[in-house]
Amino acid sequence: MIISASRRTDIPALYAEWFIRRIRAGYCLVPNPFNPRQVSTVSLRTEDVDVIVFWTRHPRPLFAYLDELDRRGYRYYFHYTLLGYPREIDPFTPPLEVALKTFQELSRRVGAARVFWRYDPILLGSLCDVNFHYHNFVHIARALQGYTSRCVVSRCTMYRKTVRHMRELAARRASVVAPEASDARFLNLVSSLATVARDHGIDIVSCAEEADLRPYGVRPGKCVDDEYIRQTFSIEVTSRKDPGQRAACGCVVSKDIGAYDTCTLGCIYCYATSSLARARFNRACHDPHGASLIHLSGLESEQRGALAAVRN
Repeated sequence: MIISASRRTDIPALYAEWFIRRIRAGYCLVPNPFNPRQVSTVSLRTEDVDVIVFWTRHPRPLFAYLDELDRRGYRYYFHYTLLGYPREIDPFTPPLEVALKTFQELSRRVGAARVFWRYDPILLGSLCDVNFHYHNFVHIARALQGYTSRCVVSRCTMYRKTVRHMRELAARRASVVAPEASDARFLNLVSSLATVARDHGIDIVSCAEEADLRPYGVRPGKCVDDEYIRQTFSIEVTSRKDPGQRAACGCVVSKDIGAYDTCTLGCIYCYATSSLARARFNRACHDPHGASLIHLSGLESEQRGALAAVRN
């Protein structure tokens, strides 16, 4: 089983203590995001977990626990988002120069092959035009040369939550948009970014991208990547496409242990947070000792039978 930690929230940045407590306990509880009374028990025992895929903007809180993960025999790799957007777009992520140093430190700790740089999603607008993206990307690529093997790019997907966040930004006279797949500005930018990445020894791939970017130097990628896992960790995992992801997504099946509306980093393009106020409330209610990332209103007691089955 592949564990995703997590597409739904930033576990390394915000819930590292909870995560390591669940590792020690050997399981966690995960409510169905569409039916909160339906709760799954997910084994986190070493023998049941093939690989952990971390998704983060700020992994430093997890650093204290990496040695323990290694001692326990867990395999893992990171998707590390580094964009350098203005504060109007990314209000609470660490400053770019701080994030670059953290990325480098993580790479020295676990190896460049196990930390992927995510430069996505790409937005265009008054705050982040093509010129911004090109020079920003060059700066980051220079800093990460030798510290990563792969860069992931994509256009922003306009979920309802994302549309609402962007309208709120536009009301403050700072509009941004998700470029269309056929937008010449986007395609020319992608071609330029691909050249920069290659010049710095970084493979560049797309994420769940409907547009064919191969003519522009970017092949389709998988974030939960069975081929990469096989090559890096010398183990076989499922090659079955995850049916819960978008049609253009190439990821194989994994189990996400996060929860929506729990990330308080406030990115305006976020698909996982409908309301920053709600996310802050959920984080304030979070119990690092709890079996679930979010409070389950007494449902944990209903899972004792399932937990016994996992332990046995």
